[in-house]
Amino acid sequence: MLSFFRKKTSDDLTVSSSNGNANAKVGTGIVSNGPSLQELGYRNSNDLKETIYDFLRTIRDPEKPNTLEDLGVVYEEGIFVKEPTAGNVNVVRVEFNPTVPHCSLATLIGLCIRIKIERNINHNLKLDIYIKKGAHSTEDEINKQINDKERIAAAMENPNLRQLVENCIKEED
Repeated sequence: MLSFFRKKTSDDLTVSSSNGNANAKVGTGIVSNGPSLQELGYRNSNDLKETIYDFLRTIRDPEKPNTLEDLGVVYEEGIFVKEPTAGNVNVVRVEFNPTVPHCSLATLIGLCIRIKIERNINHNLKLDIYIKKGAHSTEDEINKQINDKERIAAAMENPNLRQLVENCIKEED
């Protein structure tokens, strides 16, 4: 698959074993719990939230010379760090607000948000990206697209779309 998707190995997967331990690695019988936020280098969930926001604030709008932060599309209050999964994978929900309710580039913006986070956070993360409720005329369809791994992979295989994303997420010198 594409380089921005990290291939999961059997060591990454956890299952419940017969002795009731939900943290045993598949095929090894070794007890392993995923790292805590502190072990990943964050002070707390707010630190992870701020880190993600720092990545998102620099994404450039596809049509304008402004950043998504400048336009109010991404905002710190739109990032939610939820309870980790049973395997201790951190769950992050990012909500964004397109500038107009019929924004034709909302899907591209959501894709940029996803790719920027996936490339910059180097640990397992369950990432959910959504348009702010009521902020777009086709939010349900767009939310489905930007949270579907197969659609994301297909989109990033398109050279023109990939170049658009790269231009939006590149760091300014």
